[in-house]
Amino acid sequence: MAHEVEHAALNRYLESKGLKQTRQREAILEVFLEAVGHVTSEELFQRVRESHPSIGYTTVYRTMKLLCEAGLAHERNFEGGVTRYEIPHDHHDHLVCVRCGKIIEFECQMIESAQEDIAKRYHFQILRHRHELYGHCDACRKGG
Repeated sequence: MAHEVEHAALNRYLESKGLKQTRQREAILEVFLEAVGHVTSEELFQRVRESHPSIGYTTVYRTMKLLCEAGLAHERNFEGGVTRYEIPHDHHDHLVCVRCGKIIEFECQMIESAQEDIAKRYHFQILRHRHELYGHCDACRKGG
């Protein structure tokens, strides 16, 4: 089985909550880990159905909530109200095209440093932050 570390982490989390591991949860985790970028629960459901047609949307949705609680997925709510999920990795920010929905991840040490300087100036301790820039991607600007 691919992604053994993630499957073991899910098993530990479920056990700590008195929940059982199921083949459906295993399948959903595997499909999620193979996904690229930021997927909605609907997109994930469609991918899961390709190999596991008996798994319903509610099961996918609830499993994604469990994966978030277990730290194996991050829930993102970008402008437009659609929840998307991504695999946790190093901190990054997002450029979001409001026309086509494309999401570009980026890292910028200058922004990170500026945030730290501002927090220091105002004697503020940052616990977390989200940086999202909304606009039009290159393809949308050229196409329309």
